[in-house]
Amino acid sequence: MKKWTRWQDYAVAVVGLYTALSTLWTAQAGMSSVLMVTFGVLLLAGGLINLAMPGTPWVEYGQAVVAVLLFISPWLGSYTSQTGAAWTSWIAGAICVVATGLAIRPSNEAHHEHVRMSH
Repeated sequence: MKKWTRWQDYAVAVVGLYTALSTLWTAQAGMSSVLMVTFGVLLLAGGLINLAMPGTPWVEYGQAVVAVLLFISPWLGSYTSQTGAAWTSWIAGAICVVATGLAIRPSNEAHHEHVRMSH
């Protein structure tokens, strides 16, 4: 698997960046700012790590957990009434869950191929 080529990782990185920055133009309440910036930055970092080091499934799994946490964060952080922030979290979380889900299998295969080649 080549570095810097998977669309799924670019998608997660861009959506993570958008989520973190969206706190600047969406109304915030409760823990929305903290959760959206934290999960957005973690998704951005995960996407960049996966782009730079393909075949690291543990990063993909961690990214999936963060994406799910972003999706449920409006309920965790009590900001479901702030529609802009809540919908950003729901949509961004869903996109990242799907993109990461599509990337996990190729990442696992690349990892197993690398392990097999090194032995």
